Amino acid sequence: MPKINGNEIRPGNVLEHDGHLWSAVKVDHVKPGKGGAFAQVEMKNLRNGSKLNERFRSADKVERVRLEQKDQQFLYETDGKLVFMDTDTYDQVELDADILGERRPFLQDGMMVLVEYYEDEALNATLPQKVTCKIVETEPVVKGQTAANSFKPALLDNGVRVMVPPFVGQDEDIIVNTETMEYSERA
Repeated sequence: MPKINGNEIRPGNVLEHDGHLWSAVKVDHVKPGKGGAFAQVEMKNLRNGSKLNERFRSADKVERVRLEQKDQQFLYETDGKLVFMDTDTYDQVELDADILGERRPFLQDGMMVLVEYYEDEALNATLPQKVTCKIVETEPVVKGQTAANSFKPALLDNGVRVMVPPFVGQDEDIIVNTETMEYSERA
């Protein structure tokens, strides 16, 4: 596995540190007035979800891990586990339901999801960047209200609340960005 310098760590990198696999969540490059520069890295353990703050100097070498990525289809949820299927081999894999965090409501039956593997172990799942949802409750459309920065709250069919432009009405399909959890466009 390639080794990188401590100052080359970027958010999203997967690192092997102290015998565990960590994902870099937040990286701050600090240049104090006295002493050498360093990277303050907030990491999340990919296996148990624990967090760790670590300081890496530019001379420190860290192992960067490349995860194999596969598109897999979401089948169902059972006992707090999400079941995904490889559409080529029909192999099924289970992941904890809390791996998606607050983005969990956007997971839909039959959706293709990017699952990341380290050797044969499934570690992470990433939803598509844009998902189509239906608005079930919002204020009615007011004709002529086209102010650029005015948004109104809307409740989606998956229970998530987002802010939408005033011209979007109830029972309309919209596209939501799953990374920012915000309205993107009409479907």
